[in-house]
Amino acid sequence: WSETAKILGALYYKLTGDILIGSGVVAYLGPFTMQYRSVQIENWVRLCTQLNVYCTKDFLLTNVLGDPVLIRSWNIFGLPSDLFSVDNGIIVFKSRRWPLMIDPQGQANKWVKNMEKEAGLHVIRLNQSDYTRILENAIQFGQPVLLENVGEELDAVLEPLLLKQTFKSAGTLCIKLGDSVVEWSDKFRFYITTKLRNPHYLPEIAVKVTLLNFMITPVGLEDQILGIVVAKERPDLETEKNQLIVQGAANK
Repeated sequence: WSETAKILGALYYKLTGDILIGSGVVAYLGPFTMQYRSVQIENWVRLCTQLNVYCTKDFLLTNVLGDPVLIRSWNIFGLPSDLFSVDNGIIVFKSRRWPLMIDPQGQANKWVKNMEKEAGLHVIRLNQSDYTRILENAIQFGQPVLLENVGEELDAVLEPLLLKQTFKSAGTLCIKLGDSVVEWSDKFRFYITTKLRNPHYLPEIAVKVTLLNFMITPVGLEDQILGIVVAKERPDLETEKNQLIVQGAANK
């Protein structure tokens, strides 16, 4: 117990700096590669140290904002288990803006579809004639929506949704889409994906969403293949890992 108390004390001591860096990762580093994120995090750690803001030297977003059991469920639903992909998953759910995921290999698309299937996910595209009607119903009834295969421009009708411009009407929270006023459910979730490998989004779009780079990198591919090999060759280790994750969460 005394050793655990020391560890918790050290974590508490560095909490302010870790949360500061974690917030910076969520807010600013989504569009970038794993290598660029690592360099920027190192710069932030160095800056915090210079300013006497205590933080973890070997900062990992998963250790600060990640939930091991939730992350494991994401992996089961198709999110790759490499650190870069897991960080992306954390950013999706910790950001205040809706995610726009750069996803040429379709991994984010697969993950969202599997994860939100039981919640009644609606999959739409901008070239559908009835996509706004589907969106309105989903907003009203609190169902998730995946807008897939977008280009470098988004329909102007989506702007109030991207900005979450809700307002009270007769005591009910609402949002306006085009000419329609729709009741707003807090359970509504919105995801956007693009297959473009190197899209160039104008600032007026980029500031309204959380841009996320889901492109597979060589290092990320190595991690994913290693995870697959371990799961196939040593399923006992995979089972033990899952049990330890659940046990660790229960002990918190």
